Amino acid sequence: MTEFTPFASLVGGMMIGLSAVLLMLWEGRIAGISGIAGRLLPPYRDNAFLSQFGFVVGLVAAPLAIVVTTGEAIQQSVASSIPLMIAAGLLVGFGSVSGNGCTSGHGVCGLSRLSTRSFVATAVFMAAAFVTVFLVRHVIGG
Repeated sequence: MTEFTPFASLVGGMMIGLSAVLLMLWEGRIAGISGIAGRLLPPYRDNAFLSQFGFVVGLVAAPLAIVVTTGEAIQQSVASSIPLMIAAGLLVGFGSVSGNGCTSGHGVCGLSRLSTRSFVATAVFMAAAFVTVFLVRHVIGG
């Protein structure tokens, strides 16, 4: 069973929303993580490399900062199958490219802009997540 953490979830959601607003305000860009990470790879597509790199570093550094300040691990378990994690990562990457955006771009930024395409994409993401969790937890038994 997943632990219910309403306060931490609320604060985390507010931080995600604030970072999306600040990125739009300062850079004029949607906070789509797959797009930001993709623009870090050669060939570089624009001159905002340092700000995009800083955004990605912040994604990695934030959980580490919490561990250092609280002494508590953010996540206690990781899937035991490295090939399964690689396959999942490739599928997410394929979905991001074919859906012209990722969960953060469509789900956070697109929904707040009332984008029809983002509503459809987010519904597909969520349906796939529900089915995946059901299969892994109740059918496969992971």
